[in-house]
Amino acid sequence: MSNHAILVTGAAGFIGFHVARELLDAGRDVVGFDNINDYYDPALKHARLAILRANPRFSFVHADLADRAAVAALFANNRFAVVIHLAAQAGVRYSISNPHAYADANLEGFVNVLEGCRHNGCCHLLYASSSSVYGANSKLPFSVDDRTDHPISLYAATKKANEVMAHSYSHLFGLPTTGLRFFTIYGPWYRPDMAIFLFAKAIVDGAPIKLFNHGRMRRDFTYIADVTRVVLRLIDRVPDVVAGAAPARIYNVGNHRPEELMHVVGLLERELGREAVKEMLPMQPGDVPETFADIDDLVRDVGFKPETAIEDGIRNFVAWYRGHYQV
Repeated sequence: MSNHAILVTGAAGFIGFHVARELLDAGRDVVGFDNINDYYDPALKHARLAILRANPRFSFVHADLADRAAVAALFANNRFAVVIHLAAQAGVRYSISNPHAYADANLEGFVNVLEGCRHNGCCHLLYASSSSVYGANSKLPFSVDDRTDHPISLYAATKKANEVMAHSYSHLFGLPTTGLRFFTIYGPWYRPDMAIFLFAKAIVDGAPIKLFNHGRMRRDFTYIADVTRVVLRLIDRVPDVVAGAAPARIYNVGNHRPEELMHVVGLLERELGREAVKEMLPMQPGDVPETFADIDDLVRDVGFKPETAIEDGIRNFVAWYRGHYQV
């Protein structure tokens, strides 16, 4: 595959930033794309971008995915061989009160990306899906062969829609697509709306942390460095047409080891040197009590093996948090 610039959408976001940085470190040229919205503090996005901009191989386009003309021009001007589409309106709970943000970014924006790939010679589109597509699936671990037609949030519905939209383009136009069902990813430069970040901030501030389902939650926490390693390996693993099927693949990207939420809180308490004030609450709408990824396909296809224990990952996150926020 050519070494032309790789497009990373959502480059100012948590996963996009890490993927772009890893690509730059590997000597690849990267074009970052982001609208830098205010769903969470844009200062954090600008801080990530400043690190990427320090590398001369990086260039940045500030625009919105739902801007059809801007996205079309981006693709026409660059003709990306590889597109890593990580931009999206994120968050399960936010989708309950702000549905149109998800339609704009995750549906309209995704069509614009698909069209850009289709008309400009893209050889491989990798895109972010989510473990939330499994809905209230009670069979564990979650397998890519499980049914995913009962989403319990609009966010999950848009991610499921992305998978079937990508498949249709793979089928109709031979566009190779790889969907990544990310599980609960965490680490340095984390999103401030996510549980581990919220817990750390509350513990430092002496504020109560909200533990839904009375703390009886298990999550397949996956460290960001493990995730970026997978994405980079998958770039050159382009799906083929096999037995007439479309060149489309979907993978779970998880740790294959759910952790008790209370254990994670305990690790944060230890690293921060103070006890959390715990507020036990019932289950939230759109949430699930446990996530657990079956990653056999990833192990088989790219030799993926999560390498970061939760203890080490939390220690690295807290070290970054202390340094970045000077606490």
